[in-house]
Amino acid sequence: MIHVDQAVVVEGKYDKIKLSSILDAVILTTDGFGIFNNKEKTALIRMIAKKSGLIVITDSDGGGRMIRNFIRNICAGLPVKHLYIPQIKGKEKRKISPSKEGYLGVEGMPKEQLITLFGQTGITYTHQDKDFSVKKPFLTKTLLYADGLSGAAGAVRRREALAQKMGLPKDLSTAALTEAVNLLFTEEEYENALNEIYVEKEGILP
Repeated sequence: MIHVDQAVVVEGKYDKIKLSSILDAVILTTDGFGIFNNKEKTALIRMIAKKSGLIVITDSDGGGRMIRNFIRNICAGLPVKHLYIPQIKGKEKRKISPSKEGYLGVEGMPKEQLITLFGQTGITYTHQDKDFSVKKPFLTKTLLYADGLSGAAGAVRRREALAQKMGLPKDLSTAALTEAVNLLFTEEEYENALNEIYVEKEGILP
């Protein structure tokens, strides 16, 4: 298992699954071209780029280049490293037919080749014991409910207050706020922010 400090951005869930088998890292997906119209995902990627830096690895076809350029534009001036997989003709096992341009995507790359790619491009990383794993998300639906951030009167205003306290866009959806908090903050930081808005926002939090 390779640990990298930067967050890694890939196109889809199968790319994420593949990289999760070799990397100890925060891995985000663009949901293919879905990111083009997803302001919440765009904001989240920018926030993570500012905090930890990004590594972008997309497919080697035209679609991958479009997504890569989009991230380059939204993260202009931020620490972003681009990795490029080779153009290899082939088809992933789960697919009935090859992609439009006929190249293997990130999910189709051999693990050894991906490990070599990370090692040859100047990214600082460390090998960890196989039992080392990324911290598990602490903010769950159950905790949101228990903390009055979901399923209760005033939950929307509470989430907005929490988002502002943590420096996040206040109009994030519940799912986006949960993802952002889990990726960007520790449980202690979350609890401190929650306690502060309980004290500061009289009438918003009982």
